[in-house]
Amino acid sequence: MITNNRPVYSFHARGFKLELGHRTRLMGILNITPDSFSGDGLLSCDAVSTETSLRKARQWIKAGVDIIDVGGESTRPGASRVSVKEEVARICPVICAISRIPGACISVDTYKPEVAREAFEAGASIVNVVQGTPISSKMLDVVRKYDAGLVLMHMRGTPRTMQQQTNYSQLVQDIISALKNSVEKCLLSGINKQSIIVDPGIGFAKTPAQNLSLLRSLDAFHVLQQPLLVGTSRKSFIGQIINASPEKRLMGTAATVVCAITQGVHIVRVHDLPAIRQLTLMTDAIVNAL
Repeated sequence: MITNNRPVYSFHARGFKLELGHRTRLMGILNITPDSFSGDGLLSCDAVSTETSLRKARQWIKAGVDIIDVGGESTRPGASRVSVKEEVARICPVICAISRIPGACISVDTYKPEVAREAFEAGASIVNVVQGTPISSKMLDVVRKYDAGLVLMHMRGTPRTMQQQTNYSQLVQDIISALKNSVEKCLLSGINKQSIIVDPGIGFAKTPAQNLSLLRSLDAFHVLQQPLLVGTSRKSFIGQIINASPEKRLMGTAATVVCAITQGVHIVRVHDLPAIRQLTLMTDAIVNAL
């Protein structure tokens, strides 16, 4: 049964204010890496590739993106770490260029406080923390200093070790508990409640079967009383089911996005923005119909 069960929140991130709940918001994925699992990476270490990223951002803004999520280190299973210096060199020219576009809201996809700080200096407003459970005190210090927004994503271990840490006593409740602890730590540190988003971390320290269980249980995460973001785009569990390579997983991704919207998810993180934009408009219209 399709129901309109999406709570309404006001999200604050530096100078930006997003009303969440009336329609599904879109976070576009801009990977500034040579080794993205999805095959869409742009290694932006020169003016030419920075211009390519800027052109893509302009296209997305015209198509209706709400947040552009810039990442400089792959978090695919087994991925190697990138140094702070390298990550900053990849993302900051792009963030600086995009920040000059009127109304562009930029998120930086990183777990390193030093990278987040440089990204905020370059013009980002949100940090999307893949290692949000537990959240580091140093990251909270940076977020508080810049009055930035924060996405807390659930993951165990690191990208290199996470798929060896998939044993849960109760999958959904264990993830909710971990996110709850991180939210409480944020609030105790002085982070504004209106600046926190939670993400159950589909694909991170979860088996394919667990990813599907989470997708069926997303409405349980409303107990956290924070906006909910979900990222399923092109992930491997979709490819296993539909037998498709990452760039051919649009329809499988679309099915997961519809599932998320009908359970009250506020933001979906996606690669194929124009197509998913049409899907969210249609699904929102159905969900909101009297």
